[in-house]
Amino acid sequence: MSSTQIQAGQLGIRYLVDGSQSGSLGMFELTVPANSNVPPPHSHSNNEELVYVLEGTLRYRVGNEVRDLTAGDSMHTPRGVVHAFSNPSDSVARALIVLSPDIGAQYFADVAAVINSGHPPDKAALIAVMARYGLVPAPPASALCS
Repeated sequence: MSSTQIQAGQLGIRYLVDGSQSGSLGMFELTVPANSNVPPPHSHSNNEELVYVLEGTLRYRVGNEVRDLTAGDSMHTPRGVVHAFSNPSDSVARALIVLSPDIGAQYFADVAAVINSGHPPDKAALIAVMARYGLVPAPPASALCS
């Protein structure tokens, strides 16, 4: 199985297992440059998520718990729980992300089409893409993971 590489703004997504067609789990490698723009806090209506850090430091928040994950650390996000991530360090962070069931590489391609348009991202368009795949932005009162 070949991997799919997607660049969404500053984030790199290399899909290793795209389970969206079969409804099974999926896995991708996420590359987060230092101090890069990241998605806003959100939850998944239909998916649970597991992050496993390969390199660097990824600040990860699930609900009210915030941890700085380093190589070998992991954190689980249950379905419906608000989560967020950032890379506050000076080096690149890489992590494996497992989703069950998977939302698929097409979600990230759709997000990339909005973000990489050459114009400031259209927030309404991003929210529409998120909604199509069962992602729900957290209310504005939700603190960022910085």
